[in-house]
Amino acid sequence: MPIIEVDGVRKAYAGRVAVDGVGFSVEEGEIFGILGPNGAGKTTTVECVEGLRIPDAGTVRVAGLDPATDRDRVTLLLGAQLQESELQPKLTVGEALRLYSAFYPHPADWRSLAERLGLDSHLDRRFAKLSGGQKQRLFIALALIGNPRVVVLDELTTGLDPRARRDTWQLIEEIRDSGVTVLLVTHFMEEAQRLCDRVAVIDKGRLVALDTPAGLIDRTAGSTVISFTPSEPLPAAELAGLPGAASVSVAESDGRVLVHGTDDTANAVISLLARHRVTARHLRVLETSLDDAFLDLTEQDART
Repeated sequence: MPIIEVDGVRKAYAGRVAVDGVGFSVEEGEIFGILGPNGAGKTTTVECVEGLRIPDAGTVRVAGLDPATDRDRVTLLLGAQLQESELQPKLTVGEALRLYSAFYPHPADWRSLAERLGLDSHLDRRFAKLSGGQKQRLFIALALIGNPRVVVLDELTTGLDPRARRDTWQLIEEIRDSGVTVLLVTHFMEEAQRLCDRVAVIDKGRLVALDTPAGLIDRTAGSTVISFTPSEPLPAAELAGLPGAASVSVAESDGRVLVHGTDDTANAVISLLARHRVTARHLRVLETSLDDAFLDLTEQDART
């Protein structure tokens, strides 16, 4: 049985629909991403999973339990780092860890947790004096201190510099490797592509795609991009007829050719150049990113 099951969840605020029939399941031991732009309904969806909001329609189960009616039992199974989290400014790291540890019957060893997350040298530092990365590490520790089976991380790396963000990614991978299922909410495509086993894309409150990051990229029209400037113009008909090509464009200014296609298209471009004895300057072959896939998916959603 999946550790999390969301089925047909709908939630509206003052007549405005925030989540409209969203459904997905999360398998135990995976990093499952919820991806979407700001205001898409991601946080409302996970707040229903956490039991912080009650859906207007649909069902949510965490390890078979209803987060709304079985709140106490779900609290012992699920740890959460909220999108906006604060602690009392004068509270020290050690005091926060001891306080949260007291909330659970069988908590993790907070000292070991602090050491694991690089907080052991900051136990006497007040919350207000922590850097952004240190605060995020503390919130991860507080989410894990109850020994949960599932941890929800909502926009965890927003506001962090690139180094702190990548350090946090490594921590998330370590959490998953320790056996904890991770539900990761993000609008950073690189983050989702790096970390997630599967991704649910939510846009305007609706689920528009659910797949692995690679699967979402493969859906994109032209998952491989080939760009080059030929030493001489190539026949337009042969460019347009390249196998697997989704689109071909030629810049009027410098004749640069841009082809969206597949791996077969890239091979065909090389053959075409050789056949016409044309040299390709600045040849680049790039894989489509999750950014491209996301834009393609949400643009399709906007047209339907």
